[in-house]
Amino acid sequence: MPETFVKSERLRQLPPYLFAEIDKKKKAAIAAGRDVINLGVGDPDRPTPEPIVRSLQQHVENPSFHQYALDQGSPELRRSIASFFSRRYGVDLDPETEILPTIGSKEALAHFPLAVINPGDVGLVPDPRYPVYRSAVQFAGGEPYIMSLEPGLGFRPDLDAVPADVWKRARLMFLNYPNNPTAGSADLPFFEKVVSLAREHNFVVAQDAAYSEVYFDDPPPSILQVPGAKDVAVEFHSLSKTFNMTGWRVGFAVGGAPLVSALGQVKANSDSGIFTAVQMAAVTALDQYETITPPIRALYKERRDVLVSGLKRLGWDVPTPAATFYVWIPCPAGYDSTTTCSKLLDEANLVTTPGLGFGDAGNGFFRMALTVDSPRLEEAVARISKLSF
Repeated sequence: MPETFVKSERLRQLPPYLFAEIDKKKKAAIAAGRDVINLGVGDPDRPTPEPIVRSLQQHVENPSFHQYALDQGSPELRRSIASFFSRRYGVDLDPETEILPTIGSKEALAHFPLAVINPGDVGLVPDPRYPVYRSAVQFAGGEPYIMSLEPGLGFRPDLDAVPADVWKRARLMFLNYPNNPTAGSADLPFFEKVVSLAREHNFVVAQDAAYSEVYFDDPPPSILQVPGAKDVAVEFHSLSKTFNMTGWRVGFAVGGAPLVSALGQVKANSDSGIFTAVQMAAVTALDQYETITPPIRALYKERRDVLVSGLKRLGWDVPTPAATFYVWIPCPAGYDSTTTCSKLLDEANLVTTPGLGFGDAGNGFFRMALTVDSPRLEEAVARISKLSF
């Protein structure tokens, strides 16, 4: 009889993946016939805009696109990314060396530590955080150092509190602005300080900008707008939230040529690129960014205002997010994130996300996603009004 399978130690060290656990609970509630409003995982509920869909339909018929894609991405997509970045951020990128299309941003963020971390190196990760950052550092053999995101600092880390011995061993810092789950933002002075520290201590910055185009007032900056940032930083972008394209799996990494090349080398040994027809549809999306994205932002702003104003009427202390389609809410007195979310699901049929799933610093908060329409958000508020906390 074969011995019982035991999975690798690197997997045994990981907590259960947050969104998979939420999905199990949601499916169980739906299977029981309950009218569930899902404010949990952040997946846009509206379809991909028609011009992008039509572009895919056109290009999928090209038989030359049915073969392996180029590892570095199609030249057309790289040029389109360069044009978008210049229009949006005023940053010039070399399409040949400073741009790498990726299979969404998640896989690139997970692969990047393999390009820069050696076993025993420190990777600085925020808390709360998108779970991939910490697991990616661990998979690369690195040692995570947790940077708490401080509410008093706009959910930014206190960089002055990082010990000197940690800076000496640091080789990578993950950032994520606009931030998931807190909806916190970063300005150019913050990025300038990060770039200065990276130069001083010889580490690389991975800035996850997946929500950079979901904003409601001032457009968020790019870390690459800081002079010299290309030498120490790579920024990861995704078309998923910007264009309602989560299932399409297309994004890009941008930064200095040596860093982008290192990520490309990892990916060349890990995947075979993005289906070229999808890349051509991404060109359509980016080239029409200025007309496609404003209605998407307007929709999330409407939903944000419905949910936030409704909860405030109930007396909840709810910050109004300036970006992302998340609302990060302090738990009621006497409740932590797990008990709050359990009560909302058990008594109001609302799926929300416990902050603890994003790290220990998130345990006093829970997250709601603006991925249902306004009437359902009004219904969610009405259900909460009937609860006793």
